Amino acid sequence: MSAHPSIAVIIPSFRVTRHVLGVIDRIGPEVGRIYVVDDKCPDRSGQLVRAACFDPRVSVLDHTENQGVGGAVMTGYAAAIRDGATVIVKLDGDGQMDARLIPSFVAPILAGEADYTKGNRFFDLEQIRAMPPARLFGNAVLSFLTKLSSGYWHLFDPTNGYTAIHADVARHLPLGKISRRYFFETDMLFRLNTLHAVVVDVPMDAIYGDEVSNLRISKIVSEFLAKHVRNFFKRVFYNYYLRNMSLASIELPLGFSLLAFGGIYGALNWAQSARADVATPAGTVMLAALPVLMGAQLVLAFLAYDIASVPLRPIHKRIRACAQGAYV
Repeated sequence: MSAHPSIAVIIPSFRVTRHVLGVIDRIGPEVGRIYVVDDKCPDRSGQLVRAACFDPRVSVLDHTENQGVGGAVMTGYAAAIRDGATVIVKLDGDGQMDARLIPSFVAPILAGEADYTKGNRFFDLEQIRAMPPARLFGNAVLSFLTKLSSGYWHLFDPTNGYTAIHADVARHLPLGKISRRYFFETDMLFRLNTLHAVVVDVPMDAIYGDEVSNLRISKIVSEFLAKHVRNFFKRVFYNYYLRNMSLASIELPLGFSLLAFGGIYGALNWAQSARADVATPAGTVMLAALPVLMGAQLVLAFLAYDIASVPLRPIHKRIRACAQGAYV
């Protein structure tokens, strides 16, 4: 890919002083602007970049207080949009992401095939062996939860932070509402789905070295689960009731209602029969089982509709066309 001044790279910087200069050095000439966001780094990585990096493309942005990776990326988005970027790439400063892959992330967006691209470390099965088992299992669980909450059923590796987005799409995101910390990447997908943006996975290999992760799984499990549940119901409300109505809008609540009725009715009668030490009548069993079966079928029908509703038409083209039309 030749030089493209409207491609910008954002590097959130927090305790990455050992790697950030090398990451910047590996960014190719196709990138026009590089924003290093010092997220109140205790190692003063922003000062290091200012003192040791002489790349004219680099600008250092400072936070007066730590905002998390999401907050750093939002600051970078705002700066890149203000400076006229077309595509904005987010690249971590710890050296795990190969900067030589930037053209692969940008190409689908510039070609009009995607609004947002993200890395997928699970594409090459041979390379998966290099991933620590704990991360492998954790990503598999998080991927399933993210499919439910975001609506992007074709994606995997949702916590992958190697991403690129069209600036016109980023401009329409509620930047002030997106999660500021480790739930950032997943919350981004939820917000993108509410815009009906097209998201594409880009195969990549992770590089594991001596970097230190600040993420502690035990501290974020309950937080992630609660936020996934919240985003699922918000997405369903936005897409199936507020903006549109379809058969799926009836299937989900009716399915849940039948499941709840059958489960509660069956449990109460089973408990009553157990206390009386008598067999539960066949009619009672059927009256409990039939709603459960019907409810399960309706929920599965909703999921099938939801899976088939993954956005396929990039929205940045329509946003650009509407903006141009406004000035005609």
